[in-house]
Amino acid sequence: MRISPLRGIAAVLFALLLASPATAGSLPRTAKSQKVYVPAYAHIYQGVKGRPFNLAIMLSIRNVDDAKSITVTSIKYYDDHGELLKNHLDAPLTIGPMGTSEIYLPDRDAHGGSGANFVVRWSSPEPVSVPVIQAVMIGTASTQGISFVCDGVVLEED
Repeated sequence: MRISPLRGIAAVLFALLLASPATAGSLPRTAKSQKVYVPAYAHIYQGVKGRPFNLAIMLSIRNVDDAKSITVTSIKYYDDHGELLKNHLDAPLTIGPMGTSEIYLPDRDAHGGSGANFVVRWSSPEPVSVPVIQAVMIGTASTQGISFVCDGVVLEED
């Protein structure tokens, strides 16, 4: 059985249509507040013996709204047993439109373990574009290096 070139092209175009992101062309999401869980890794295991490989962690909170500020009210850092290691905010932190705030933990601080995480709470008096909250991990030793990003996951929203 022979397939005509036109049917082949139609099949490829249909497959590409199905593979396109579902959010393409959609409007940005907005909210007034969120509680966001951000996975992080103070170390990962590597090699045959599964030795810990320490990683530096940078928590990045990016206000992507181009007109309104957000207020971060809490940044808590937990270890892999769920124990609170540090509350990173003494007072609310305002991040202006298109602004970014970061928390940095050096690779020598491996207390969080492989299941470290942040819980970030932010709010705004009116709906804003939801911020991008990520943990960026990086580690180097001799000629070996690794880096990766973990996106925050919304736990609660208003």
